Amino acid sequence: MPLDQVDVKNTPKVEKEMTFLQHLEELRWHLIRAVIAVFVIAIAVFLAKSWVLKIVFGPTQPDFITYEIICQIITNISPDSACLRPTNINFITPNFGEKFITYLKVSIILGLVAAFPYVFWEFWRFISPGLYDDERKAARGVVFVCSALFLLGVCFGYYVIAPFAVTFLTSFEIDGIDGAHPAFSSYVNYLTMFTVPVGIVFELPVVVFFLSKVGLVTPEFMKQYRRHAFVVILIAAAAITPPDVITQILIAFPLYILYEVSIIVSKRVVRKEQERLEREGL
Repeated sequence: MPLDQVDVKNTPKVEKEMTFLQHLEELRWHLIRAVIAVFVIAIAVFLAKSWVLKIVFGPTQPDFITYEIICQIITNISPDSACLRPTNINFITPNFGEKFITYLKVSIILGLVAAFPYVFWEFWRFISPGLYDDERKAARGVVFVCSALFLLGVCFGYYVIAPFAVTFLTSFEIDGIDGAHPAFSSYVNYLTMFTVPVGIVFELPVVVFFLSKVGLVTPEFMKQYRRHAFVVILIAAAAITPPDVITQILIAFPLYILYEVSIIVSKRVVRKEQERLEREGL
């Protein structure tokens, strides 16, 4: 093909040909750097035990910021109504070494959350050389957007889902059992479930962006199955939250907003792709 007919814009930017084993070696070093970042942050978290535990136990404390805001709202609406507060929780560690193992798990999870922007950046550095110029241009800022959405989802789970879930689960009463005496490891597992999966779900607009880019998803398709998606969102909200209607609504509502935002993202991607094809006369 003559050089003047080569589509330079749609040519992957490859500095040199690499064999399969060289690609694996490149991937290995990206993974090693990502693991080191997680490991370093996890060590820092492990050493800052008193400060970290204040964050971990935040949703169990009556003076947590979410409870204060909700109580202020309830008081303004109905001064005689009771505020949303968790009951007295006494954590136990029934297994030998549970405190150490569980806190080590907390350090690793927080290390993963805090290092997510860098980990995703390493992943992007590995795949971006194989993309076309226009694809890299369209995906500019993807590391920032993905990191922001993930951290936003984690914060939403921590400040919104976790307080309501903790309040509901600890206030559920059974005759013969006084107060709440959960295991420390059980609480950490639930707190992780209320935060990390929500951060992943918040990546929906980015996933739709790339699926629309390759033509697997269209805005018409998402509009057609909007009702089905709403049912799936309700099921997902019920799966990652306790059997509390209020908590399920709190998670289902932003998920549905993300779905609508994803439709807008898909529509914009499809429109730009059509404009590009028209300019190229295809």
